[in-house]
Amino acid sequence: MDYTYWKKQSPDTPLFPDIEWNKPEQRGMAGKLGILGGNKLGFAGVAEAYSVAKNAGVGELRVVLPDILRKTIPAAITDALFAPTNPSGSLSKEAAPELHTIAAWAQGVLMIGDAGRSSETAILYEQFIQEYSGQLVVTRDAVDLVKNSAGLLIDRPHTLLVVSFAQLQKLFQSVYYPKVLTFSMQLTNLVEALHKFTITYPVAIAVLHREQLLIAHEGEVVTTPWESPMAIWRGDTAAKIASYWLWNPGKPLEAAATAITA
Repeated sequence: MDYTYWKKQSPDTPLFPDIEWNKPEQRGMAGKLGILGGNKLGFAGVAEAYSVAKNAGVGELRVVLPDILRKTIPAAITDALFAPTNPSGSLSKEAAPELHTIAAWAQGVLMIGDAGRSSETAILYEQFIQEYSGQLVVTRDAVDLVKNSAGLLIDRPHTLLVVSFAQLQKLFQSVYYPKVLTFSMQLTNLVEALHKFTITYPVAIAVLHREQLLIAHEGEVVTTPWESPMAIWRGDTAAKIASYWLWNPGKPLEAAATAITA
């Protein structure tokens, strides 16, 4: 089998060193990242992503949070937009203007999750995904929240999904992709499936399987040995990827692969 599209990366030696070298030294040149997430029961993902992106070197950060969190967010988050909240404690449909503000300002947006399970918030997120044309990273339960618009997500250019294997299974199923993913499948089979899937759709995908983090885009696949699943589930990995992608807008695969070695 010809696997010329498959590149293997060491955890401490990036395949694309130019990406790290091109990291802006001045914050004014280091991009603008918007972060969406949080509900009345939690904003840990937002706080973590904000901290990780700031430490990675993003120039400017803004977060959109339900206004019910106004008195509880950490002081470290200095630039927050508070948007209307629905009775379940998540963003309501009246939050659309705040999302439009972020969309007009940011080069990239990270949907970090902790957004609750409100159908109203799901519709708000789906509308945002349709209207926003910049770089979009979606991860954690934000992927589940917009599962009814999976086709919209994978057909959207400039989109990178950091997903669990179970979420990837559902994505394949939701668009009736003719390949069944199983937890027991060999790594080579998943590499081949992602190769074909990302030729078919413009989306970029990062997923953990068999202690390997796979990143795929336009048929190319990079695998890296991975022993930190909690970094993915907390949102650290997606925040790093969103940061590095800001500085390399035409290279989501290379940016993501480099971000995870940083």
